[in-house]
Amino acid sequence: MLDTTQLSHQKGQPLLNVPTVITVLAVVMLAIQLVRDYLDPDSAVEVLALFAFIPARYDPSVFAEGVLPGGWGADLWTFVTYAFLHGGWTHVGLNLLWLLAFGSPVARRFGTVRFLLFFAVTAAAGAGLHLLTHEGEVVPVIGASASVSGCMAAAIRFMFASEAHVPWGADMYSQSVNYPAAPLTVVMRDRRVLAFVVVWFLINLGVGLAGTSGMVDGSVAWEAHIGGFLVGLLMFPLFDPVGRTPGPGPYADRRV
Repeated sequence: MLDTTQLSHQKGQPLLNVPTVITVLAVVMLAIQLVRDYLDPDSAVEVLALFAFIPARYDPSVFAEGVLPGGWGADLWTFVTYAFLHGGWTHVGLNLLWLLAFGSPVARRFGTVRFLLFFAVTAAAGAGLHLLTHEGEVVPVIGASASVSGCMAAAIRFMFASEAHVPWGADMYSQSVNYPAAPLTVVMRDRRVLAFVVVWFLINLGVGLAGTSGMVDGSVAWEAHIGGFLVGLLMFPLFDPVGRTPGPGPYADRRV
């Protein structure tokens, strides 16, 4: 017999339920790209110098103090602000597509404040690893790929684990978002997770070595992707509110 209550509940599920914070981030990035399209060349360079991440900013042998705008403030904020600049509409569109797919479940699980902090931390981690591997480089790094990579890593902590014990059905998405995450040692034994991680690393290394679009000069800052991914994977428990209080599930009190 058809359960009309369940059918009504399924009909009530929106086809595309995007968290507000994801929508706001998308609007901000698209608006910034639109504004940059109308800037004159000098202003466009000024924006990059002020908000993009430039490794040479931290090397006095390349840029003397005061050459780049923003001073010590820009030394700090560019670790995050670079994520809001993109190399074109294709670049921003691809990043927003992946942010929609992987950032939405993470944002719904973390909540707005935690997700914004997570976005900033993974962006900074990506910039940090890029700085370590490109010391003194003058080419600016832009794009939200490091934070998107962090969202991918965070998502596999609770969406793809075989021991999550989330029942299949119309409400599977919402249940997995609210179910206590397995410890990392358990998650990494899941063949699907391992396959995802291996393929992700191979794609990023391959695309990076091939030199397709990502940075201003047309190459990919793949080290930034890796930095965001690793920090998102390892620091997930610091942002995850699920299971911090007593509740059902085998992993409620296990935070790895």
